[in-house]
Amino acid sequence: MTPPSLICVVGSSNTDMVVKAEKLPAPGETVIGGKFLMNPGGKGANQAVAAARLGGQVALAAKVGNDVFGKQAIQQFQREKINPKYITTDPEYPSGVALINVDAKGENCITVAPGSNSRLKPEDVELILNDLSPTDLVLLQLEIPLPTVDYVIRRSFEKGVRVILNPAPAQPFATDLFGCLYLITPNETEAELLTGIRVTDLATAEQAARAIRAKGVPNVIITLGGKGAYLHTDTVSAVIPAPPVTAVDTTAAGDCFNGALTVALAENQPLEEAVAFACKAASICVTRMGAQASMPYRREVNSLPLINPNFLFQ
Repeated sequence: MTPPSLICVVGSSNTDMVVKAEKLPAPGETVIGGKFLMNPGGKGANQAVAAARLGGQVALAAKVGNDVFGKQAIQQFQREKINPKYITTDPEYPSGVALINVDAKGENCITVAPGSNSRLKPEDVELILNDLSPTDLVLLQLEIPLPTVDYVIRRSFEKGVRVILNPAPAQPFATDLFGCLYLITPNETEAELLTGIRVTDLATAEQAARAIRAKGVPNVIITLGGKGAYLHTDTVSAVIPAPPVTAVDTTAAGDCFNGALTVALAENQPLEEAVAFACKAASICVTRMGAQASMPYRREVNSLPLINPNFLFQ
């Protein structure tokens, strides 16, 4: 059997300050009666932890501050068996912080102070890029400076490395990068930003996925929350359902999905099976509070029943 590929995550690391209350506050409103939690977070770190807990061989390239949050983050990565070799410390900027409100239905709103994440420069990721081999996988998000995202994608593509981009938080980026990607994983909001097509049903999901593929990405997955995910490739148009669960916190569901997806691909699973695996992992994640704390372990995902892909549009 071919050994699993190395998963190289390049992205952000934050400390999440979470308040769970009955409702999300409206502008100018104070909501009383919440419960406070402080958890390690950041999209890059979340995805790295998800991948590591699910059995991936993971290295993380990130930048933290020279403060208690940064030191705690590195200790946490070591506990999760994530290679911290590529994490740098900024001597001036503090570690990133996210303020998260979560309502009784598990919906959230988030404000991020990126801190040291905003200083992750191309030269900070050069070491991990030099160490890449063509069998590795690179997983990226958009919580770090776009010039660094651009640099990582282009350099990885030049080395023949498969790049998975989770285009979150939603923002425009260079269109000529699409052709350097192996896979892109927007949610409905991000897919609309990329295409101008509002995703409201399966038909519009297909339209958006085709529009993204027309930009040069061979494989597109549009995540659909509790409905699962829509996969579109040269040979497959399929909705992969998610197990029905009662969500209590959706904060890191997308990060869990992307980490799990990358693990399955590192194990050379077909895309359809990789998406089904990721949907199962994310369905467990949303039943728990917190970001990294909610990431499931492999035994938990394996205990869920197999989800048969529901193939459509073929």
